[in-house]
Amino acid sequence: MCTYLQKLRKSFLILVKLQKLKKDINFYNIMVPVSVNTYEYIPPTYLQKSPIILTFISLLGLLIFLLINIAFATLAERKVMASIQRRTGPNVIGFLGFLQPFADGLKAILKEPIIPRNANFILFILAPNLVLFLSLIVWIFIPLTLQSYTNFSLTLLYIMVVSVLEIYGTLFAGWASNSKYALLGGLRSTAQLISYEIALGFVILCIILCSGSLNLIDIVLIQYYSNIWFIFPLLPLAMIFSICMLAETNRTPFDLPEAEAELVAGYNVEYSGLLFAFFFLGEYSNMLLLSSLFTLLFLGGWSLYPVSMDSDFLNSCIFSLKVLILFFFFIWVRATLPRYRYDQLMNIGWQIFLPLTFGFLVFLIVIFFIFDAFPYQPDLFFSLRYNLYM
Repeated sequence: MCTYLQKLRKSFLILVKLQKLKKDINFYNIMVPVSVNTYEYIPPTYLQKSPIILTFISLLGLLIFLLINIAFATLAERKVMASIQRRTGPNVIGFLGFLQPFADGLKAILKEPIIPRNANFILFILAPNLVLFLSLIVWIFIPLTLQSYTNFSLTLLYIMVVSVLEIYGTLFAGWASNSKYALLGGLRSTAQLISYEIALGFVILCIILCSGSLNLIDIVLIQYYSNIWFIFPLLPLAMIFSICMLAETNRTPFDLPEAEAELVAGYNVEYSGLLFAFFFLGEYSNMLLLSSLFTLLFLGGWSLYPVSMDSDFLNSCIFSLKVLILFFFFIWVRATLPRYRYDQLMNIGWQIFLPLTFGFLVFLIVIFFIFDAFPYQPDLFFSLRYNLYM
């Protein structure tokens, strides 16, 4: 433990040495004063270096790329589950069924949207659009490589805030449908998401405590220069985070808001057509998002020691491979485990995960205090104020 803490503290000092960073990351060329006596090199983001038209085109390309990935994620899940359950899976439309997602999307667009007579029309239409919009807007702040779209000190806090707002989409859908089944599913989903958001927040606080930064790029660089991923010293937190990912995305075995037996699909029971598809696009987008977030926090992001981080293409391939492995975890769990009862679901969140994560946070604080291993970054707090007021 002492050896690891010394190595971790050494990596913190490396981060504030500009010569080391300039040697390894050659595009850190914007110098911004962040304290009285020190300077921090902040990388120019892709959006800062591009004119407005190219920025719009790049964001549109990112949106199309995400939607295509989400579409093929549904195909991958059906293929993998068919293989696990010894079925054929989709294999009719296109070569080996690769055009099945586009056929499903076309069917959803052509189906007639049916809105209940006594439903709240505005909230009924707003709910699925809000879920899909919030699940896609977060991707702007996910650094796939060092050349990220945006880069500021509050990246992790922004992602947490936006992910919490997605609860409103599910709650609006259940209430606006004017159906008891939909309302019960919406309340279940709200209680479930709030329960596991707290444990998830404590896990992220532990990562912030170990890294001394809210910037995802800094967290990746700390793991790279320390030559150790956070999943090894923080393995219990990584396991809790992976289980919370299943609960946050309403996936098996925590898919109680969509339980077909007693709720008949839950909060989205009154939806059809394209609005119904928006909920599932948001769900699969959140699956890929949480897989990417787990990769950045625990698996070193796009870094793979001793591979250099000079090639953006190689970094993207490494990052994508890690995300695909985690996405396979979602599918594997769905095809293997049965559904929990609702009381078991809530007991795990409040009576097991919450005390464990809070206790681990206190344990890390005590250990860092005893060995004087807190990450010393005086620039951090000024950076927070700089992003808030500038």
